[in-house]
This record gives sequence, structure tokens and C-alpha cells, in this order.
Amino acid sequence: MKAAYLYHSGFAIFGESANLLIDYFAHRDCPKLPEELFSKKPLYVLSSHGHHDHFSKEILDFPKKYGAKLILARHSAEAAGKTDAPFTVLDKGGRFDDGVLRVEAYGSTDEGISFYIELDGKRIFHAGDLNNWHWQEESTQEEIDEAAEWFHKELAVLAKAHPELDAVFFPVDPRMKTDIGRGAKEFLDAIRCHVFIPMHFWGDFASANAFEKEAAARGARFIPLHHPGETFEL
Repeated sequence: MKAAYLYHSGFAIFGESANLLIDYFAHRDCPKLPEELFSKKPLYVLSSHGHHDHFSKEILDFPKKYGAKLILARHSAEAAGKTDAPFTVLDKGGRFDDGVLRVEAYGSTDEGISFYIELDGKRIFHAGDLNNWHWQEESTQEEIDEAAEWFHKELAVLAKAHPELDAVFFPVDPRMKTDIGRGAKEFLDAIRCHVFIPMHFWGDFASANAFEKEAAARGARFIPLHHPGETFEL
């Protein structure tokens, strides 16, 4: 199985039985979507929430153009507005399973949901905006404690259900400055992950890739990213 980094938190995953497009963000630096994504294999398009950096209305045309199945967080469905596009709505705790793809919706510490995914025997997690949004240099202690408690609560639910993952896509956001890797380290301490892919880093590849040592120290193979459109093996 391989994947392609598109931009920010957007990724394409190419499986044997199906392809996935997750949190596609049609940013000016995002490359044209790979032709391989629209092969004869089924295409599933997932959106964790409706914020502009995780959702593009372009995907609403994909069921008609490519026969894609849309799986949207309720927040994404609301952002879609009035549309004739067919889609499945997932809330936290919801599931989708058609025998090819299995998706379980977990919580977020912002809007929407995060995704646990099973495809071709791989256990994959895409965090959406789930993170310990820990703004040590800007927030009050009360705000910091509340953010940490919220994240730890959501993480505990996921870790209990899925203590081991083959691959995790998780935020490493340079806007958090000294706390850039706090949530990612806590995630890897709670759940055994074989492969770690950074995301939500706004094109700041150097800051994202600096997390490699932390991931390796926790037993995860880190995927360094260098440019939009880059492909890698999961």
C-alpha cells in the first residue's frame, strides 16, 4: 500500500481493493490529484470536518464524475450546504462498513471527527483536528489544562479500542512553537504505531520533519515529507 501527501492534512491512499482521499484541501500549493486515484478501483472520499483547510466543495462532484463514495463528518456535511451529491454522514461513534472499507469515527478536539480506517488488512488512523492544542506561550493555565484533559479523554477512548495501529497521520503544527510535538508524543506513548506521518504543518516541512527523532524513540518509522505530491510506502 502506498500514499501520497497532497497538502496540509490531505492525503491519497492507494490500496489493492480501493483508493482513499482524505481531508483534501484545494490549496494553491496542492498538486493536481493523481490520475491513479481515479482508476477502476472504488474511490472513497473522507472529510473529518468542514474547515477550509480540510474540506473542498470540489469533492461533491466526485460521486457523479468518478463514482466515488463520500464519507463526511456532520460538520463537513453542513459546510457542503445544499447539494445533490450522495454521502454518508458520520458522527463520533458512528461506523461505515461496506465489506471493502471500514471506518470508525472517533472524537476531535476541534470540530468534526477523526477516522480509524481498515483497508486491505491495514489499520490506519487519520486524526483530522484531534490534537493536544497546547498553546503554552499564549493560553492561560486553565485553558491549557482544559485542552490537555479533552485530548487525553479522546485519546484514551481510541487507545482502548485500538492499542496498535499500522499507520497514523497526526498533526505536527509549527504554530504551536515549543509545543509542536506534545500531542504527537502523547499519542505515540499511548498507542503502538508502526508508521507515523506528520500533517497539518502548513508547508513547513523542516518543522514537521524535526519530529522524526521523537517518533523513532517511540518505535515508529517516521515518513519525512519534502514536497506536495510526494508518494511513500505505508
